[in-house]
Amino acid sequence: MGLSSDYEQRKKLNKIRESVNNRVKDVREHFAKIEKVKVEALKKTEEMKRSAENDLRKLEEDLAKSGLTPELKKTLEADINALRKEIEDKSSELRTRLYGTVIPP
Repeated sequence: MGLSSDYEQRKKLNKIRESVNNRVKDVREHFAKIEKVKVEALKKTEEMKRSAENDLRKLEEDLAKSGLTPELKKTLEADINALRKEIEDKSSELRTRLYGTVIPP
């Protein structure tokens, strides 16, 4: 009678162990998906920054070739510089938020 009881208890323990292992595996798979999303978000952030910088460079080149008055050029250059700073701040904020997302090992 004790043997059967011991067998049943071990069977229950093994079932619990298996259930826990399955849940751990599932959670790890979710973490892997989160990591992939983070990598994609970082790529998009860097692409946004590169694209905006490229557009600003082209705008600066066009501005240099334009026949605008020096005062207007100066104002537009200041706006371009302000936008460049804003782009840097926003991309930095996004990177910080993404790096700050803690994913346990």
